Amino acid sequence: MPPLARLALFACIAPLSCGDDLPTIDLNTGSDSSTGAASTGPATTTGADSSTGSGPPCTTDSAEGLLNCVDRDAIVQDVTFVAEIRPPETAHWLAVQELCMDRMEMLGMEVQIHEYSTGINVVGRRPGTTNPEQLVLVGAHYDHIPDCTGADDNATGVAGALEVARVLAPIETERTLAVACWDEEERGLLGSSAWVALGLDEGESVVAYYNYDMIGFASDEPNSQQTPLGFDAIFPEQYQQVQDNEFRGDFILVAADDLAAEPTQAFEAHAAMLGLPTVIAVLTAEQKNNPLFSDLRRSDHAPFWNAEIPAMFFTDSANFRNPAYHCAQGDDTVDALDFDFAADVVAATVGSAAQTLRLP
Repeated sequence: MPPLARLALFACIAPLSCGDDLPTIDLNTGSDSSTGAASTGPATTTGADSSTGSGPPCTTDSAEGLLNCVDRDAIVQDVTFVAEIRPPETAHWLAVQELCMDRMEMLGMEVQIHEYSTGINVVGRRPGTTNPEQLVLVGAHYDHIPDCTGADDNATGVAGALEVARVLAPIETERTLAVACWDEEERGLLGSSAWVALGLDEGESVVAYYNYDMIGFASDEPNSQQTPLGFDAIFPEQYQQVQDNEFRGDFILVAADDLAAEPTQAFEAHAAMLGLPTVIAVLTAEQKNNPLFSDLRRSDHAPFWNAEIPAMFFTDSANFRNPAYHCAQGDDTVDALDFDFAADVVAATVGSAAQTLRLP
């Protein structure tokens, strides 16, 4: 996620080569099956007692049952792999790009390598049965800035999107499931902007876009959450909600445009089932593309808003909560993350996306 000030373009400093061993996730359990890697054992689903493995069963015949199919351990493994220095055109940038491509291919998705003038997006599709031209898209950017490992920003988002793919790709739905790994978000939302302009096939449309950017940092300490300047005036109910909770950073912030009201409401309902606190800010048509709302436009959902495509932004609020955002006050590392929180965000997304995809 770029800061409010536009980041300068960074020079490429490493050759295009990849010596990283990509983690492979068992498609049934989510556990690591890569050669020489320790298996995590049976899937630990969100909401389950991790000490016993007990919890609600994973079922695929309803959105509620699919919530329980999300594997926390799979998310941990992918975040751990992605969280290395990876500005565009470096070795690990390529490795993460290949992870996205290989994982989607393993899931049987049709993979589009979308090359534009300065970068490469990876977008997978699992066609729907009756309305394949209607896409329900989940995405996250896989690039980051130099000299920062970027565990929260945005290894958590990439891992979350891939876990949504693992859970939903095998499920038959009326609409098409699409999952994206965007390039060059940190350079000004370049990858997602290029795809919105030219990446859709003829006749396709995106009926809902779920954008992940930093979904893994949470704190139940009072005063661990800040708010953007003017947030209290524009969103008084949401500000009151944060204030009443003593400014704890324990919620997922969802910024959505009014076109995405229905999937946003579905996410909120599934989050409530999981006990995941949410703060929901729905922007009007006039607000969403207004520069005054730049704090809520700082990720890859903004090009979709510009194009009047329904889109939602899921974030732990970045520098308003996480002191290691862009490594400003220490490195953005895996050990600082709350993976129960991240798994619940992914599970609530699975429930909402399943409804939007239309299960048979």
